[in-house]
Amino acid sequence: MTETKEKKSTKGPYKRGAGVGHVYQTLHREIIELKIAPGSPIDELQLAARFSMSRTPIREALVRLAAEGLITTLPNRATIVSNIDFLNLSQFFDALTLMYRVTTRQAAANYEEGDLADINHWKDLYAKAVETRDVFEMIATNREFHLAIAKAGRNRYYVELFTRLLDEGRRILRLYYQSYNDDIPHLYVDEHEKMIKAIMGRDLALADKLAAEHADQIVRQIQSYIAADTRVNGSLAL
Repeated sequence: MTETKEKKSTKGPYKRGAGVGHVYQTLHREIIELKIAPGSPIDELQLAARFSMSRTPIREALVRLAAEGLITTLPNRATIVSNIDFLNLSQFFDALTLMYRVTTRQAAANYEEGDLADINHWKDLYAKAVETRDVFEMIATNREFHLAIAKAGRNRYYVELFTRLLDEGRRILRLYYQSYNDDIPHLYVDEHEKMIKAIMGRDLALADKLAAEHADQIVRQIQSYIAADTRVNGSLAL
C-alpha cells in the first residue's frame, strides 16, 4: 500500500532514492557555489514544482542538507540557506590555520607509505579541477587532499576537528576562487606539491612553515576580497 501511494505521488521520472539524491546533489552544489545565496528561503512547494517531484523526496534531501549545516530551520519553522558567520570569521581563520599547520606537521612525523598514494591522488585531482576551472571539484578535492594529510598524522581528534572546519569553510573557500575569477595562479597549486615533499622528507619544521604560508595566503586573499567587494559585504554578511 505504501509503495503504491509513493509511486502515484512522485511526479518525476526518478525512483524515490534517485530522486532524493538528485535534489540533494543539485541543491548542495548550488549552495556551495553560492548560486543560492546565504539567507535565501527554501520553499518545499517551489522545489517540488522545480524538480517535478512530491514533497517527500524534497524533505529527505533537505534533511541531508540540514545535517551538513547548509540549511537552517528557524523558530517560525521557515527554512533558509544557512548564513555565513562573517562576524566570527577571524576566529574561524585562526582555527583553520592552526589545523593546516598541526595536521601537516603530524603527517610528516607519522605518515606511512600507503598514505602518500592517497595524498597524491587528491593532489592530482585538485590540479585537474583547477585546469578545468571546475569550482565545485576544486572545493571538494581540496577538502579531500587536506583530510588525507590529516589522516596520515594519525590523530583522530585532529581529523574530526579539521573535517568540521573544512566543511564549514566550503562556501568561504568559494569566495577565494571567486576572487580569482575561478582561475587561480598555478603557484598556489604548486604549494600542495611542496607540502608533500616536506612530508615525505619528514621535515616537520618545513611542513609546518609551508602549511602556515599556504593558509595565510588563502586567508589574506579572502579578507581582501570581502573588504573590497561591497556586493559581497551587502549580500553575504547577513
